[in-house]
Amino acid sequence: MALPMRSVITGSGIALPQHLVTNDRLARIMDTSDEWIRTRSGIEQRYFAGPGLGSAELGSMAAEAAIRDAGLKPEDIDVVIFATMTPDHVLPGNGPLLQKRIGLRNVPTFDIRQQCSGFLYGLDLGDSLIKSGKFERVLLVGAETHSGFMPWDQGWRVVLGLSDDEPDEAEKSWNTQSRDRTVLFGDAAGAVVVERREQGAAGLLRTRLYSDGGVADALTMRGASFKQRPFVTKEQIAAGETIPVMNGREVFKTAVTLMPQAVRDVCADEGVTIEELDLVLVHQANLRIIEGVQKQLGLPAGKVPHNIERYGNTTAATLPLLFHECRQNGLAGPGALIAFTALGSGLHWGAALYRM
Repeated sequence: MALPMRSVITGSGIALPQHLVTNDRLARIMDTSDEWIRTRSGIEQRYFAGPGLGSAELGSMAAEAAIRDAGLKPEDIDVVIFATMTPDHVLPGNGPLLQKRIGLRNVPTFDIRQQCSGFLYGLDLGDSLIKSGKFERVLLVGAETHSGFMPWDQGWRVVLGLSDDEPDEAEKSWNTQSRDRTVLFGDAAGAVVVERREQGAAGLLRTRLYSDGGVADALTMRGASFKQRPFVTKEQIAAGETIPVMNGREVFKTAVTLMPQAVRDVCADEGVTIEELDLVLVHQANLRIIEGVQKQLGLPAGKVPHNIERYGNTTAATLPLLFHECRQNGLAGPGALIAFTALGSGLHWGAALYRM
C-alpha cells in the first residue's frame, strides 16, 4: 500500500543580528543584574539589531540559508508564509519585502500574526496549501526585531556597545519601569522550506491549533491602536504604552497547562505515546515555562532542549531557531519523532507532530 503524501521540511536556516547583548550590558542602563534576569527567565544574553535592520531583512537572510540547505534556488519557491509580530511597517507586510529582496518569482505571500505561535500556525497553513495541490514548495519564515519596542534613549548606545557612558539616573529609572519585559526579548529569524513528498514516512503528521480571546489581555500592547484617533499619541509614548504588557503569573500557569495538553492531543490523534517522542521543541519564552512543560509531560531534560539562555524570547523565530540547531547538532536525526508546541498572545497555542 502506498504511503500517504507528506509535507516534509527539506531545509532550514537562521539569521542573527550583529549586536550580542549580555545581561551585564543591560544592567548598565537599568536597575537589574545578571542574577536577577537569570533567576526569573534563564536568559544570559540575546541579540539586538541596530537601526536600519528590520525583521524583513533578517527573515530574508534566514530564508536564503534555508533555500540553500534544501538544495534549491529562489525561483523554486511557490509560496511564502511570513510570521512576525514586529514587521518593518504596518503596511505592507513583510512577505512582499522578502519576495523582492531574495529574488523570488511573483509568488503569493502570506503575512500571519499569531505572535509566539506564528511558526506553528504557519506550519499548519503550509501543510494545508501543499495538501490542497496548489503548491509544491513553501517557504516558511519566523522573524522578529523586538528591539524596536525598547523605550531607551541614550541607553541604546550602551546596550549596543557603542558607548561606555551610562545614562543619568532619570533615564535609568525610566528604563527600570519596564525591565520585567524588556530583558526577555531578542531579535532573530528562522526559516524552513517545506516540500511535497509522496513516499517515505517523514513529514508533518498531525497538528492541533487553538485560540481563546477571553484571555487576550494577559499579553497585549495597549498603545498604538486604530480604534483611537490618532493611531498613537505622544502621551502614550511618554507613558510607555507602546511596550507590550504581560500578566506573567497567568501566562505561566496557562502555558504549563495548555502546551502539554496540546502535545498529548496530537500524540493521541496519531496513536503514539508521550514516551515515544524523541524531542519536544517548546516555544522559548522562559526557562521556567520550558521546565514546567517538561515536568508536566514527564520527560527527561534531554528530550526538551532549550536555547533561551543564548537568544532570549524571539517569538515567531524561537521554534525554527531551535529546530535548526537540533538538526545541526544531531538531536533531530532521521526517524526522530518531534513535537512542536507554542503559546502566545491571543491567546493562540497548539502543537504539531513531525517525523524526521
